[in-house]
Amino acid sequence: MAASAASSSNLVTVTDAAHFQALLSADLSRVSLLNFWAPWAAPCAQMNDVVQELAKKHPALLALNVEAEAQADIAESFDIEAVPSFVILRGHTLLARIAGADAPALTQAIAAHAAAPFPAPAPKSYTSAAPPAAQPADGEPLDARLRRLMTQTRVVLFMKGDPATPRCGFSRKIVALLQERGVAFSTFDILEDEDVRQGLKALNDWPTFPQLIVDGELVGGLDIVQEMVENGEFAELMGTAKA
Repeated sequence: MAASAASSSNLVTVTDAAHFQALLSADLSRVSLLNFWAPWAAPCAQMNDVVQELAKKHPALLALNVEAEAQADIAESFDIEAVPSFVILRGHTLLARIAGADAPALTQAIAAHAAAPFPAPAPKSYTSAAPPAAQPADGEPLDARLRRLMTQTRVVLFMKGDPATPRCGFSRKIVALLQERGVAFSTFDILEDEDVRQGLKALNDWPTFPQLIVDGELVGGLDIVQEMVENGEFAELMGTAKA
């Protein structure tokens, strides 16, 4: 689903980096809302509507729809790792960041900053409420916890989001690849636990996610798994994986 069409001049779909810079630089006292979204992520459809309503309610606000994967340079410059994500600026100054489909937090942030006289109040950080990740046992070392998580089932996918609502394109693609091949697997959302996220990078010597684990050992990320599918190694791995 494409981002909602602009209904007013203050809701704009960004077409490229030059367009983006021109919009931001036109008025450095103006508050801007950057909506990083993707057409495959269901929560983005809901939040695109929220952004459209906020643009209507706050005509002085500049709301920019940025398709994260199509505008990868812009997304990387703001350290966007999952969608939906929102960044609120005044000119080029960061006022707030909001991760996830948290409409109340976004509405509150825009109400606070868009109506505030220049200079804006001190930046405030917002994060979306999220269910607690699997917790460590009392006194359990991180390494032991990681090993436990990596062996919770025969095949474990450490990803951004969950299979129903993946929060990055790579996670979405590897979930689809596993599902299409009938692979039974469990998942862990690394966005919900920074200790696990950073710990796995070090333990597996693999800096990115998703990470696919089979029999407690790292197989790799999306590119590695796709290559294994193409050359037949993946089917062999699934057939010889220990019960």
